[in-house]
Amino acid sequence: MFKKTIPFLVIALTSLLSFSCKDAVIPKPSAYLRLDYPQASYMNFENECPFVFDMNSEAVIQKEPNCGFTITYPKMKATIYLTYKPVTKNINELLRDAQKLTYEHVIKADDILEQPYLNPDKKVYGMFYQVEGNAATNSQFYATDSTSHFLTGSVYFYAKPNYDSIMPAASYIKNDMQRLMETLKWK
Repeated sequence: MFKKTIPFLVIALTSLLSFSCKDAVIPKPSAYLRLDYPQASYMNFENECPFVFDMNSEAVIQKEPNCGFTITYPKMKATIYLTYKPVTKNINELLRDAQKLTYEHVIKADDILEQPYLNPDKKVYGMFYQVEGNAATNSQFYATDSTSHFLTGSVYFYAKPNYDSIMPAASYIKNDMQRLMETLKWK
């Protein structure tokens, strides 16, 4: 009887193995939506304040007190905050405050990249900061002529800071901020 069951067991085991060889169902990993934005087009922005610059035509600008501005990106839920201060023998204090504002994010940041900006023809000197990681802001800058004008800018998103999920929007706005800084002219 044992001789009769061995061939039966071999056939049963072989057929069981051949029918059970399916790929295991693995759930898809979490992912983020692919975010594509239109090619940026820029327009010159000028008013009674002592500076002019180019800004993205898709953004909405609103004047704040003392020549400050908010540049809002409604589709991205982001805002660039611009703050203007006149230089009155306080350039060291203004520089210290601008750098302190950036380095307050070092707790959450993975890295902070500094990119100096010098344009002697327009008398615009400054620093552009790219903050990588889950910090509240991803890009900041300051620009000055060292004698009369000082402008700072920083971008904030109205979402939990998750660098991977806001990376496309952060990169898009970073390019706009760099364009703003590069086209800045003092009156």
